[in-house]
Amino acid sequence: MNIRNLDSGSSVLAFFGAELRRLREAAGLTQKQLGEVIYCTGLLVGQIETARKPPTREFTERADAGLGAEGALLRLWPLVSRNSLPPWFREFAELEATATTICTFQSQLVHGLLQTEEYARAVFSSYRPQNLEQKVTARMERQRILQRADPPVLWLVLDEAVLRRPVGGAGVMYAQLARLLECLSHPLVHVQVLPTAVGEHPGLLGSFTVLTFDDTPDIAYSESYEAGQVIINPQAVKARSLRYDLLRATALSPQDSADLIADAMEDLHGQQSGPDRSTVA
Repeated sequence: MNIRNLDSGSSVLAFFGAELRRLREAAGLTQKQLGEVIYCTGLLVGQIETARKPPTREFTERADAGLGAEGALLRLWPLVSRNSLPPWFREFAELEATATTICTFQSQLVHGLLQTEEYARAVFSSYRPQNLEQKVTARMERQRILQRADPPVLWLVLDEAVLRRPVGGAGVMYAQLARLLECLSHPLVHVQVLPTAVGEHPGLLGSFTVLTFDDTPDIAYSESYEAGQVIINPQAVKARSLRYDLLRATALSPQDSADLIADAMEDLHGQQSGPDRSTVA
């Protein structure tokens, strides 16, 4: 691709690439020279300038500092990151980033905000996407809302089956469960497990999330195969909020949930699974 013919308005990546090139040329640097400054190859700089490869956050931070851009590239990073999300998910991701409370029930997987990088990679690898690393990077970036100065309250109810499914193998799953236990010490993160022994429960229809905000009405969200639905109808949102309250009341207490997570970790620790066993030993 000839960068001189690249339309900077054609995509977020093209705009980022054009800005990177403008700042590099203003600094009087070649692609190779910039690469030497920020510890990467000139080829990578060229690929990002021509929108053939998305930048990582680390690249963006280094390039911004190396070019003395004073935050010009960093301010574009949230747009670049959201661009890596599936189109049907972007609206919800933007709402999630501004919510004051996130209440979610997950029947199949650990929620994306609490996934480890390796767990997320295993989840995405299950359907073999072409842009695997881009998707993993976007998921990790999405988690930054929990690290901001005013993070939302996150309340997660997990079906016990999530703990027992060794996504990525025993080693990856062990680390994921350890992450859940670590999160329990966070004052704004609450994790409860819905034990299998409960039988029928209000979440049998599937996973869903309810978001609350300071100055706008609550919304709900649910997913199906490669599709997501943002629900704004007040009655429908209220119905899901009630269902969530019932799930939370039915699930184990946070302390009993922590004990069950620890039990699941112990089961993984004892598995005879080749390389994974050494990972968790």
